[in-house]
Amino acid sequence: MAKNDTLGSLKIIPLGGLHEIGKNTCIFEYDDEIILLDAGLAFPTDGMHGVNIVLPDMTYVRENRHKIKGMIVTHGHEDHIGGIAFHLKQFEIPVIYGPRLALAMLEGKLEEAGVRDRTELRSVKPRDTVRIGKHFLVEYIRNTHSIADSFTVAIHTPIGVVIHTGDFKFDHTPVDGEHFDLQRLAEHGEKGVLCLLSDSTNSEIPGFTPSERSVYPNLDRAIAQASGRIFITTFASSVHRINMILELAKKHNRVVSVVGRSMLNLIAHARNLGYIKCEDSLLKPLNAIRNLPNEQVLILTTGSQGETMSAMTRIAKKEHQHIRIREGDTVVFSANPIPGNTIAVVNVIDKLMMQGAKVIYGRDKGMHVSGHGCQEDQKLMLSLTRPKFFVPVHGEHRMLVKHSETAQSVGVPKENMVLIDNGDVIELTPNSLRVAGKVPAGLELVDISGSGMVSAKVLQERQKMAEEGLVTVAAAIDWNGKLMARPEIHLRGVVTSIEKPMLQKWIQQRIEEILTARWSEFVQTFDGKIEVDWAAVQGLIERDLARSLRKELHCQPTVTLLMQTPEEATMKAETTATTATPTATNTASIPAPVIANDGRRRRTRTTAQVAS
Repeated sequence: MAKNDTLGSLKIIPLGGLHEIGKNTCIFEYDDEIILLDAGLAFPTDGMHGVNIVLPDMTYVRENRHKIKGMIVTHGHEDHIGGIAFHLKQFEIPVIYGPRLALAMLEGKLEEAGVRDRTELRSVKPRDTVRIGKHFLVEYIRNTHSIADSFTVAIHTPIGVVIHTGDFKFDHTPVDGEHFDLQRLAEHGEKGVLCLLSDSTNSEIPGFTPSERSVYPNLDRAIAQASGRIFITTFASSVHRINMILELAKKHNRVVSVVGRSMLNLIAHARNLGYIKCEDSLLKPLNAIRNLPNEQVLILTTGSQGETMSAMTRIAKKEHQHIRIREGDTVVFSANPIPGNTIAVVNVIDKLMMQGAKVIYGRDKGMHVSGHGCQEDQKLMLSLTRPKFFVPVHGEHRMLVKHSETAQSVGVPKENMVLIDNGDVIELTPNSLRVAGKVPAGLELVDISGSGMVSAKVLQERQKMAEEGLVTVAAAIDWNGKLMARPEIHLRGVVTSIEKPMLQKWIQQRIEEILTARWSEFVQTFDGKIEVDWAAVQGLIERDLARSLRKELHCQPTVTLLMQTPEEATMKAETTATTATPTATNTASIPAPVIANDGRRRRTRTTAQVAS
């Protein structure tokens, strides 16, 4: 038996980032040890009502929490670190290794979420190696991306070296002077890389991705030509872009006011760590720039993707507390819309232009370059590392397919690569690469309140209410299965030509028909006592009204019955009598209804009491 055959296999399990953009999360498992690489989030689509953020399904990690030895963070973008605080509420991670900037941003998130004590944060520098558990030795290799302090990682395992590129491009003129460590990549390629997992985001685009520095002259020209105030919106995490904007503001004698919590936080961390260098006098709060001449003001904001609550969106909607667009203002969008955000961005641009602003946007204006490598960047990565096996990651399906074709063009055999989806279990040995199973890999949706997860059932109910509306019926029923008063109905978001009094009369008749026909099914008598299964009564009426309304209204609204039982009505009446004045007179109106939410809810009454 060959020595390699006794080593076992390494499992690689991506939980996010495949067939999508965002929520990048990957598991490396060998024997009884697991390490996590990044744990990102994504943002909700239009149909995810009341959802704040989207996370990958972490069921497999929760079930194997006893195996977790640590986490590797490659850089500080939200789609790589944004989920960590939420996960730490469910399981502990002994140690998280990552770049200084990413960990500075992460620490604030953990403290805010109250989970800072559930892990240890350890910062790394280029070429640092860290031991995680018995089986993993991780080396950090400097790369270039759209955020400072970004890394590729070489993971040394018992079966060989696996390189995960993280997000990358080859920027030969980096703004911060920190170059991609090509030498170290080449050294690994010379010694032998068993498998490469590589960023596929721009795999459809030929050529190299331009340097971040190429944006500088276009921003320079826009600021120079602006006669009034200039607003620039970009990704809050774009440290290099922000550095250039601050440099240009100083060049053109403008002071800078930063608007947007995420950008303020990032700039504070980046200045503390030395990634952003500027004089204190260059940055001013909003209240300090109000009396300055327009031509001396530059406002740097979040909101380049048209996010609902971002600073630029609120400014465009005239909802910002301190800022209004003036005639002659210039607004620069120094970012391209992420797929899915185009309509939101265009709406913001329209609103800004309607208020008299000159808006500079679009790929042809050269105000933005990607942080992800194109085809030639990907070829260079493959040529330097010379992997035996290859797995394209971080991208939608067509991107993964194109990246695999690029890999074949530089000599990686087709049989030595796999195209995978979230949850696929890659089994890697020194001599083979295959998909050996699947783990749960759906979505976990965080409610907009941040207090809990939104289940699939709740999301479905929200979608249905948003599309078809809500019908609420309040009814009081006595011990004999009779309505105690006319039901009240409320329609929300329901389009109908039937007038409300007619609809109310029809619903009353339908409830009476149901109670007459089916009441005996829910009533039992024991030793002179009557027991009613009120929960079953409520369920039957709701289901029947839903079916009947679907036929009458030609739509499928959500139907909710707010049912009051005789006991509740009696308690309400007694409370009213106790608190009423001596001259008060009781009316026949229905007291506030109570929802019967106990699946086994039953109430008893003696036959004499019912008869009375």
